[in-house]
Amino acid sequence: MTTSTFDMIVIGGGSGGLAVAEKAAEYGQKVAIIEASRLGGTCVNNGCVPKKVMWYAANLAHAVHDASDFGVNVQAGAVDWPKLVQGREQYIANINQFWDSYVQDLNITRIEGFARFVDNKTVEVEGQRYSAEHIVIATGAEPIVPPVPGAELGITSDGFFQLEQQPRRVAIIGGGYIGVELAGVLRALGSEVTLLTLDDRILNLFDPMISELLQAEMNRQGIEVHVDFQVTGLQQDAEGIRVTSPDADLHGFDSVIWAVGRRPKTSELDLQVTDIKVEKTGIIPVDEYERTSLEGVYAIGDITGRVQLTPVAIAAGRRLAARLYDNRPDWLMDYENIPSVVFSHPPIATIGMTEQQAMQHYCGIRVYQSDFTPMRYALNESGAKTGLKLICAGEEEKVVGIHIIGDSADEMMQGFAVALKMGANKADFDRTVAIHPSSAEELVTMQQPVTTVPCHEVDAGNEWKQIPVATV
Repeated sequence: MTTSTFDMIVIGGGSGGLAVAEKAAEYGQKVAIIEASRLGGTCVNNGCVPKKVMWYAANLAHAVHDASDFGVNVQAGAVDWPKLVQGREQYIANINQFWDSYVQDLNITRIEGFARFVDNKTVEVEGQRYSAEHIVIATGAEPIVPPVPGAELGITSDGFFQLEQQPRRVAIIGGGYIGVELAGVLRALGSEVTLLTLDDRILNLFDPMISELLQAEMNRQGIEVHVDFQVTGLQQDAEGIRVTSPDADLHGFDSVIWAVGRRPKTSELDLQVTDIKVEKTGIIPVDEYERTSLEGVYAIGDITGRVQLTPVAIAAGRRLAARLYDNRPDWLMDYENIPSVVFSHPPIATIGMTEQQAMQHYCGIRVYQSDFTPMRYALNESGAKTGLKLICAGEEEKVVGIHIIGDSADEMMQGFAVALKMGANKADFDRTVAIHPSSAEELVTMQQPVTTVPCHEVDAGNEWKQIPVATV
């Protein structure tokens, strides 16, 4: 059997894989990318992009609902779900076509199919073998379906994007970012939504202010939220799908969506025939240079167990290519203080430490917080609250955490993330003239801390980890 040889082989045509392949090709290398599905990966095809389209549709539905209070005479009707899906899929197809053409223009060899290792330096796809000096694994993650009776009656987030008709009554199992995002979209578009989570609060890895304000808003919107809810299985009966639990069953759903987490897609790579170390969870450990335990093989993106965000995978891929081929050996990915967003209703943005993490890491903290109804809802009888929190550490009040929930949280965080990344302190915020009227101005006008923890009461010096948020 003949073996085709390349300078670099990239396994996975998602955001991270495309980024490293693109840069390696620009640096003059002979590159192949192996992908069994459409280019773009989860983000383009079953994640960030289609999710954001649906989120915009939901925002428009909210705006129509609120319009009459501002004297704008519009009337809400049923959502044309097929038209929405058709437009969304065409938008995705345009991105796919761009990547197809771009990869071809860069002279990257595209190999369609699933890759599996046959030895430390060789992979096989559809009976053909390929080898390279450098191999990058960037296969991403996939939704988890728990092994409970009747689990196949539910769908995952991937299945959500395949729905041709809007579900009338839906149960979403999982209170993480995917669960709350799908719940908000479906409710805004008119579905009856029940959210179930095993944790004692939704978004339990986020700052408690975020969880509390979002759950209150979800309740106001008519989303039924059950915390501390253990799902033991799904059953089909005459009324629809029944969700069983040790306490009380819930029934009558025409759709159930699993949103209980994601796992690395590494099980089908046959890594056991190589010297690549893999954890039981499927995570491939890497060092700060994205190197696996096998020389010449690298891993980037969700499979490394680090922050699961598209821009993180892209940045890691570009830096890897630059280290290998552009004489920039020390250009490393910085995994600390990465901003992230949850496209719930209202959206959430966060960077840095939670209040509890700051108390475990710094000697002395002050917390500034504000929550209010923004001007967007000035003429509405009720509207989503906005909440903002600054977490400051030490005598110089270095800003070590920013947490926002509310309209435009996603847009306002990008600039404030730069400030935190540069090491700004509270005085820097105070010296910045506010933009009025805006919600963001609260971040530079808060004066009195709501929490002050003196140095002697803080357990300083402990390790902390970035909130494992993912926007797929």
